[in-house]
Amino acid sequence: METQPKLLCVDDTSANLKLLIELLTPLYEIKIATNGRKALEILQDYPADLILLDIMMPEMDGYEVCQRIRSDERTKETPILFLTAKNQPEDEEKGLKLGANDFVSKPLIPGVLLARIETQIKLRIAQKKLQQHNQNLEEQVKKRLNEIQRLQDSTIFVMTSLAEFRDECTGNHIQRTQSYVHILAKAAAQTPQFRSQLSASKIEIITQSAPLHDIGKISIPDEILLKPGKLTYDEFEVMKTHSLKGYEILHQASLNMGESGDFLEVAQQIALSHHEKWDGSGYPQGLKGEQIPLAARLMALADVYDALTSERPYKKAFSSDKALEIIQEGRGSHFQAILVDLFISLKPELEKIAADKPDK
Repeated sequence: METQPKLLCVDDTSANLKLLIELLTPLYEIKIATNGRKALEILQDYPADLILLDIMMPEMDGYEVCQRIRSDERTKETPILFLTAKNQPEDEEKGLKLGANDFVSKPLIPGVLLARIETQIKLRIAQKKLQQHNQNLEEQVKKRLNEIQRLQDSTIFVMTSLAEFRDECTGNHIQRTQSYVHILAKAAAQTPQFRSQLSASKIEIITQSAPLHDIGKISIPDEILLKPGKLTYDEFEVMKTHSLKGYEILHQASLNMGESGDFLEVAQQIALSHHEKWDGSGYPQGLKGEQIPLAARLMALADVYDALTSERPYKKAFSSDKALEIIQEGRGSHFQAILVDLFISLKPELEKIAADKPDK
């Protein structure tokens, strides 16, 4: 059975309340209040669909009651219909500015009052349906975005797993460098130079993209990628192609999706340019200075630090102090100076990440 709409009638005159009760009880669920304070108390627990409100009442007039109703999050959307003998244009204007939905002049004409109430109730029902529809749409969009995020996370996992599988000697390199990039980006975001480029959402995208920096290594032949000793010049030239190959893999993925979006765009920048150097002597494009995307500049520091502090078949691991000393030597040539300073200032955090994610 359909429930009746709920009305709250507020008037300090008993004759008016009696008329409203007799007129409205057959059609609506009714509660009454003889003053404004009582009305506000009732509304704490009574979800009225419409409030019939007298203006001229002692202690707290209808205008003040209307203001308080509109300032309460629970009742701000509840329709208010003023019932009043104050029927001058300025009275109506004041009430509407305070948030009233309609006016009915006293003495009350039953047919007019019922028609006005019905109109407001229908509008309220339509409003609730629209709000529910919008809420349902928001939930569907949120669900879809969550699905997309899970798909993206799964894609990252699969692609990085491929790279790790091909280059097992790098251990937890991907996890460590991702964490290094994250803390460096957060530190850079606190500086005037990078604040506008590193919003919280941008930092998140860079952090998510970082694990794909070496995805191009899946294209490097095993005899080069897995060689236990130092690479020859020609072998190193082949190894260097992984940055361009990684970019091509990610670029093709973006084309297949129809658009790259921020995530794949940043991932492409990192894969292609994290071996570029500030002075232009890096590869594959010889980019210089701020031609190098910021995400790639951040990745370059994280990647070199981890390479220096990690043991490989062809080298021993350097200490954190020695690695940072080498990075300092590349300040202004290999790396952007301000980023080197920030990176070195993060030494305790870098060392904790390395301790928490050692090579297996």
